[in-house]
Amino acid sequence: MADFENAKDKVVGQAKEAYGEATDNDQVANEGKGEQAAADAKDKLSDAANNIKDKASEALGKLTGDDK
Repeated sequence: MADFENAKDKVVGQAKEAYGEATDNDQVANEGKGEQAAADAKDKLSDAANNIKDKASEALGKLTGDDK
Protein backbone atom coordinates (compact mmCIF):
# COMPACT_ATOMS: atom_id res chain seq x y z
CA MET A 1 0.00 0.00 0.00
CA ALA A 2 2.88 2.35 0.71
CA ASP A 3 4.16 1.89 -2.84
CA PHE A 4 0.81 3.08 -4.19
CA GLU A 5 0.84 6.10 -1.88
CA ASN A 6 4.36 7.03 -2.96
CA ALA A 7 3.45 6.67 -6.63
CA LYS A 8 0.40 8.87 -6.05
CA ASP A 9 2.51 11.47 -4.26
CA LYS A 10 4.99 11.50 -7.16
CA VAL A 11 2.23 12.01 -9.73
CA VAL A 12 0.57 14.73 -7.68
CA GLY A 13 3.95 16.38 -7.19
CA GLN A 14 4.66 16.29 -10.91
CA ALA A 15 1.25 17.78 -11.65
CA LYS A 16 1.76 20.56 -9.10
CA GLU A 17 5.21 21.31 -10.45
CA ALA A 18 3.93 21.47 -14.04
CA TYR A 19 0.97 23.65 -13.03
CA GLY A 20 3.22 25.96 -11.03
CA GLU A 21 5.65 26.34 -13.90
CA ALA A 22 2.85 26.90 -16.43
CA THR A 23 1.30 29.64 -14.28
CA ASP A 24 4.59 31.14 -13.04
CA ASN A 25 3.63 30.18 -9.50
CA ASP A 26 6.95 29.29 -7.87
CA GLN A 27 5.32 28.29 -4.58
CA VAL A 28 3.15 25.60 -6.19
CA ALA A 29 6.03 24.39 -8.37
CA ASN A 30 8.26 24.08 -5.31
CA GLU A 31 5.53 22.23 -3.38
CA GLY A 32 5.36 19.76 -6.23
CA LYS A 33 9.12 19.29 -6.23
CA GLY A 34 9.01 18.77 -2.48
CA GLU A 35 6.29 16.14 -2.73
CA GLN A 36 8.30 14.28 -5.34
CA ALA A 37 11.43 14.40 -3.20
CA ALA A 38 9.51 13.14 -0.16
CA ALA A 39 8.07 10.25 -2.16
CA ASP A 40 11.55 9.35 -3.45
CA ALA A 41 12.92 9.41 0.09
CA LYS A 42 10.10 7.15 1.31
CA ASP A 43 10.83 4.73 -1.53
CA LYS A 44 14.50 4.59 -0.58
CA LEU A 45 13.67 4.04 3.09
CA SER A 46 11.26 1.27 2.17
CA ASP A 47 13.89 -0.38 -0.02
CA ALA A 48 16.47 -0.13 2.76
CA ALA A 49 14.05 -1.64 5.29
CA ASN A 50 13.29 -4.52 2.94
CA ASN A 51 17.00 -5.16 2.42
CA ILE A 52 17.57 -5.21 6.17
CA LYS A 53 14.69 -7.67 6.63
CA ASP A 54 16.08 -9.91 3.88
CA LYS A 55 19.57 -9.90 5.38
CA ALA A 56 18.21 -10.57 8.87
CA SER A 57 16.16 -13.50 7.58
CA GLU A 58 19.18 -14.83 5.72
CA ALA A 59 21.36 -14.57 8.82
CA LEU A 60 18.70 -16.20 10.99
CA GLY A 61 18.40 -19.01 8.48
CA LYS A 62 22.13 -19.63 8.65
CA LEU A 63 22.03 -19.70 12.44
CA THR A 64 19.13 -22.11 12.60
CA GLY A 65 20.21 -24.22 9.63
CA ASP A 66 17.12 -23.31 7.60
CA ASP A 67 19.15 -21.75 4.80
CA LYS A 68 19.17 -24.87 2.65
